[in-house]
Amino acid sequence: MERLAPIAEGIYALTTRFITVSVEPEYLDEQSDPEEHRFVWAYHVRIENQGTQTIQLKSRYWRITDELGHVQEVTGAGVIGEQPILGPGESFEYSSGTPLGTASGIMQGHYVMQTESGETFQATIPAFSLDSPALSRLLH
Repeated sequence: MERLAPIAEGIYALTTRFITVSVEPEYLDEQSDPEEHRFVWAYHVRIENQGTQTIQLKSRYWRITDELGHVQEVTGAGVIGEQPILGPGESFEYSSGTPLGTASGIMQGHYVMQTESGETFQATIPAFSLDSPALSRLLH
């Protein structure tokens, strides 16, 4: 079961079973160059174990779509070189980033989690938009 959990403006959150994943994207103006079609975002992720079982994040899957519909898929073990173990009530946070060739896009995905008993399930990463400040200048 998934449920949306409103947190604050600009933060996207979703709870799957007992795992809440929240994401806060940030446009990186200093690393972007709109004239060269390079738009860069950072995103900060918080994964919270709100259940009664210890779980481990085993792998990740990201689907990144730019405003032209071009899709990039990213998979791999863990996140930022780690496969964190979260006991009940614990959380793990990390930051990463992604470049796009367009001024806007959307990211979404999931983490594969494993319980102490060996059961695996997907914790959904909520879809979040990547909209550069350059986009609003182009629309007026």
